[in-house]
Amino acid sequence: MADVLAERDIPDEVADAVLDRFTDVGLIDDAAFANAWVESRHRGRGLGKRALAQELRRRGVDDQLARDALDELDPEQEEEKARELVRRKLRSMRSLERQVAMRRLLGMLARKGYPGGLAMTVVKQELDAGHEEFPLLDSSGLEPE
Repeated sequence: MADVLAERDIPDEVADAVLDRFTDVGLIDDAAFANAWVESRHRGRGLGKRALAQELRRRGVDDQLARDALDELDPEQEEEKARELVRRKLRSMRSLERQVAMRRLLGMLARKGYPGGLAMTVVKQELDAGHEEFPLLDSSGLEPE
């Protein structure tokens, strides 16, 4: 907000007074914003910690406030969201070979900011668990027996 005021040629002392007043009355609360942003974007878009950290950084949230908000995200909650994303995507991958499906699922989770180790574990487990319900083609192009 300080940047916007500076762009509009608002004198520094006026901008500081306005920002101080907004902070005093609770209109500016970066910590609350960061917490709400993390919760909303994780639940709504399924973003992992890395992607959320980048978004907060782009929005000018202090690194420590961003870390504090990201620490509120439970690792089990992050893993469950990754599983949900994989299960949803897996439904449309019945005609793909296992390796192709694995590569696409890993790419999706990477783009959403999930760590590689977690992504690999979740994808392998979900491919194995979903094999009966969503059989993938083997390298011959036939469904596995």
